[in-house]
Amino acid sequence: MRFMKQLFNFYINSSIHVALSVFSLSWITLLEFNISYDENILYFNFYATITGYNFVKYFGIAKFHHRRLAAWLKSIQIFSLACFVLMLYYVFQLEQRTLVYVLGFGLVTFLYAIPFLPKRFFLDSQHNLRSISGLKIYLIGLIWSGVTVFLPLINNDFVLDANVLITSIQRFLFIMALMLPFEIRDLQYDSVKLSTIPQRIGIAKTKLIGVLLLLVFTFVQFLKKEMGLIYSIILFTTTLVTILLLLVSKKEQTKYYSSFIVEGVPILWLILMLFFI
Repeated sequence: MRFMKQLFNFYINSSIHVALSVFSLSWITLLEFNISYDENILYFNFYATITGYNFVKYFGIAKFHHRRLAAWLKSIQIFSLACFVLMLYYVFQLEQRTLVYVLGFGLVTFLYAIPFLPKRFFLDSQHNLRSISGLKIYLIGLIWSGVTVFLPLINNDFVLDANVLITSIQRFLFIMALMLPFEIRDLQYDSVKLSTIPQRIGIAKTKLIGVLLLLVFTFVQFLKKEMGLIYSIILFTTTLVTILLLLVSKKEQTKYYSSFIVEGVPILWLILMLFFI
């Protein structure tokens, strides 16, 4: 039992779960636009997510405590290195035009964790994009929508039309709403200087904003030229599940509520797509 708990903690802490969510959203994009399974972009997104998230989460810890790292962090470092090597393998399988966008997203991820600008731009000593007041949630929404919508389509030479633009807007709104339970959870940890949405408007209004985002996410589906009935029903179901999880979220959450249950919504969405379409 203890081993299973340690294994599950490693699964969460090493960012495998969040990488599966990115993998799922990327595959959903391929399914929505009737594109065949693209192993190269899907596995690149998976391994790049693990590499990027672990770099952002553990860069500061590793930098200051590298001589006495805990065993769990050392194992995550080794695992992240293996994922980085696999990411490099898949990056060379991508189309050349895709690499331009990959470099752009990679640069933003790097600047998200690494100090690079003068102190006056930031709220703390980190001096990175992560510490700019109110920027975090929007930045992650943009990166996720870009990586999970545009990269799979660009790598398959798909024409970026109005439907693609609508899908990217939907994905941004969905990710924004999906992050709000995390923002609510982190109220007890975040500095008030970060100016997160719950800090600025409170938990109740944050939930209301989240519901409105999800309603817009759902209704813009009707703007698409070709709207598959089954796909739309699955999207509506995903919306309802996300709204429910958002409404019951609170400041004092169980350990895995956001990091496993909420973050698992894209995986559920993909399972529904694969089962019914």
